[in-house]
Amino acid sequence: MRQAVRHLKQSDPVMRSIIERVGPCRMEFGEPTFPALAESIVYQQLNGTAAMSIFNRFAELAGKPLTPEGILKLSDQQLRGVGLSKQKSSYLRDLSAKTQAGLLTFEQLGVLSDDDVIEHLTQVKGIGVWTAHMFLMFPLRRPDVLPTGDYGIRMAIKKHYRKRKLPDPKTMQKIAKSWAPYRSVACWYLWQSLDMKTR
Repeated sequence: MRQAVRHLKQSDPVMRSIIERVGPCRMEFGEPTFPALAESIVYQQLNGTAAMSIFNRFAELAGKPLTPEGILKLSDQQLRGVGLSKQKSSYLRDLSAKTQAGLLTFEQLGVLSDDDVIEHLTQVKGIGVWTAHMFLMFPLRRPDVLPTGDYGIRMAIKKHYRKRKLPDPKTMQKIAKSWAPYRSVACWYLWQSLDMKTR
């Protein structure tokens, strides 16, 4: 991690000032497992506290650790009862069914390229490129991911790189070129920078 921070500070003066304000990198990683992906579906488009209480109720009902079988045995009514929308329930069922059928295998994700991981995960209904990017960055700990669809990253780039409007993927890639091969770490710093009060 020290090497990544050193590289980012040397390669980009804007990033250097962000790092100096935020302080040491404290990225938290999960495990690349079925429960982690199920959790990321529950968390989509919800704020942290609401998502956490829905997820906890859901996990209580389905059984811990979460398994495809545990989820598939739940009725629509039970899923709605813990606060899951009809849409999210269908995503969780699709994830469970595809995992159970062997179409989705978590053991092999570690050896796949980033692009192949994205292709493998997005076969599940409700898992788009953004969720796949988050899975690459955190459970799979890939160091060089740039989630161009992430609103927070776009906001932070607009703010710190003095852009008039939210940057498009091409602009983001251009700015992030010097961050490689540590774009995941740079993104963590950009997220943190949004939580800081600027003078």
